[in-house]
Amino acid sequence: MKKIILAIDGMTCSACSNGLEKYLNKQTGISEAFVNLVMANASIEYDENILNQKKIEQFVKEAGFKSLGLFSETNLEGQTKSEKVKFFVFLILSIILMYVSMGHMLGLPSFDFLNMHTNPISYTIILFLLTIPFLFYGFDILKNGYKNLIHKTPNMDTLVGIGVISSLLYSFYSMYFIFQGNHHHVENLYFESAAIVIFFIKLGRYLDRISKDKTKDAIQKLVKITPQFAVIKVDGIEKQVTIDEVKKGDTVISKPGEKIAVDGEIILGKAHLDEAFITGESKKPSKTVGEKVIAGSINYDGYLEYRAEKIGKDSTISEIVRLVIEATNTKAPIAKVADTVSGYFVPAVMLIALFTFLAYLILGYGFNSAIVTFVTILVVACPCSLGLATPLAIVVSEGLCASNGILIKKSEILENALKTNTVVFDKTGTLTYGTLKIAEVINYSDIPKDDLLQLVGSIESKSTHPIGKAFVDYLTENNLELLSVDNFENIAGLGVIGKINSQDFILGNHKILSANNIENTHLDEEKVLASKGNSIVYVVKDSQIIALIGVNDLIRENCKEVISLLSKNNIETIMLTGDKKETAEKIASDIGITNVMADVLPAKKAAVIKQLKSDGKFVMMCGDGINDSPALASSDIGVSFNSGTDIASDASDVILTTNNLHRIIDLMSISKKTIRIIKQNLFWAFFYNCLMIPISMGILSPLGITITPMLASFAMVISSFTVILNTLRLRASSDY
Repeated sequence: MKKIILAIDGMTCSACSNGLEKYLNKQTGISEAFVNLVMANASIEYDENILNQKKIEQFVKEAGFKSLGLFSETNLEGQTKSEKVKFFVFLILSIILMYVSMGHMLGLPSFDFLNMHTNPISYTIILFLLTIPFLFYGFDILKNGYKNLIHKTPNMDTLVGIGVISSLLYSFYSMYFIFQGNHHHVENLYFESAAIVIFFIKLGRYLDRISKDKTKDAIQKLVKITPQFAVIKVDGIEKQVTIDEVKKGDTVISKPGEKIAVDGEIILGKAHLDEAFITGESKKPSKTVGEKVIAGSINYDGYLEYRAEKIGKDSTISEIVRLVIEATNTKAPIAKVADTVSGYFVPAVMLIALFTFLAYLILGYGFNSAIVTFVTILVVACPCSLGLATPLAIVVSEGLCASNGILIKKSEILENALKTNTVVFDKTGTLTYGTLKIAEVINYSDIPKDDLLQLVGSIESKSTHPIGKAFVDYLTENNLELLSVDNFENIAGLGVIGKINSQDFILGNHKILSANNIENTHLDEEKVLASKGNSIVYVVKDSQIIALIGVNDLIRENCKEVISLLSKNNIETIMLTGDKKETAEKIASDIGITNVMADVLPAKKAAVIKQLKSDGKFVMMCGDGINDSPALASSDIGVSFNSGTDIASDASDVILTTNNLHRIIDLMSISKKTIRIIKQNLFWAFFYNCLMIPISMGILSPLGITITPMLASFAMVISSFTVILNTLRLRASSDY
């Protein structure tokens, strides 16, 4: 299966996006399609043995829309200057048109040739001429409405198009009789209604576009983090190139004050780098030869040369942007409510309008009243507010999460996070920074301490576990070289083995001793080290225990506060770790966790999570994203901490790119507010239609409550604007 995201043109409401989504999902070869109204794109997973991009774009065309090719996060531009100028020109024309048609009703000064009673022909001609530009301005509405009706996917444009054309045809009919001398037909002209309806639809879309542009700010900021140009070294000469010209393996140069252009590895120099946009750390770590750099990082004080490794779509920033885009292209369960209603809404409105039109004629209200009511119903019943209710809130929340270092892979997480009643934490790298230091060495051999740690560090350097880094850091700090290691093997949850100078070494916890049939005669020393909060590493040489090393970790900042906040919200917290019980309980007691499950292998962690779920708990698992992958995948919501560059490989649903544990609380808070906003949006959208459709049908006319097509179109704009403003309250929140 292959996945592509296409940019789609021509979608104006939820009926559009739902119609296209249903049509795509019916096609042979497409396994799953999601259409995003706010981002104006379609995420499509398909069998490349059956389909290709060209065929899929043909499906889009058949459904009444247009594919603009592959969607690119770099093309999220806002409204152009010409669009803004055109809008304000037609705003002025609308005011003039309203003055001509309704000025006399308001007692405004009037010119004799514009008087509908004394000069009906000149009045009619001027009204018609002023309407013509609006027909060109709204031609896209009429065209899309017709196309979607033909393709059996009627949408808001269909409703408006039928209403506008009906008004125009009746106005032409009246115009004919006016020219024939029947001047009383001047009262039956609705040119201005057709024009103003078009203008208000455009006004709604203008405001809608502004709101959508705001929702994309977080993505645009991420895209703009990386510089447009880079300096590469070619045959010893510096050469400035565009970021797209940088190739894997190129030597890239970064000087003080410049941004890192692409992800890579330092081959020369040393500098402090600001990586706060990824790690959330205010401290600027010092980076030197052999260490990784991330595109967008700021070089504060050194000269660096680094080898380009991840460029373009493979870079960390691109991966983050991709995750955010893909998350907005998934649907939260609550969105299905609006989707289901929207699918039936437009056809239902068309039937209601037709039924009312016929009823007015049968009851003898006259053709004039019937056509006005028909048009009013079509215009007032706009599914825009209903269509924006959920996706706009989801996109705003996704952007809010991304700007706070919370990457969500599926939008359903925003709905489910508030259901969490149990949070399970891994210890190393999650509750602690995973920044381990060698705290104590009990040496049973005659090997000098530094030589012993050089042996251990050389083998541990092959491991990706945080404990291994503690030994490598020790070697670096003490200028000790790495020794050559043969036959290295990593044993998940136990430790590592390797050979140096023909001697076999086994490094790991007490379980690795049992696995290799080695008797443990140092349990008392282990307990003493563990009671101090140390993780224990046994060093075995040629089947003999030669040392016991205690490695200590630092507890994450805000850890105690986060556990306390979770407890106050009646959320159970559990520590699930492969470490010794004594070590785990010491750290748990320091931060306020009472439920500790220690000595659990990575493979067994998933079983613990499944058991918790079977007990009726909604489980959020927080781990480091490497050894905890099975548990993360088994939980209801998997959250991993990832301050590095390997974003894509995590098995989690949520990736925290900062080192701030408080982001878990933020995620739950954003989730709660997002669902509240969506429910409010859906309420107001349903309330609006339930109120306005009966009014437009004339049911409340005995009470003197009526509405015209122009007022209907304005009310439609207000309904969408209400949903937009309510949703943007998420952005205004200062709680994160």
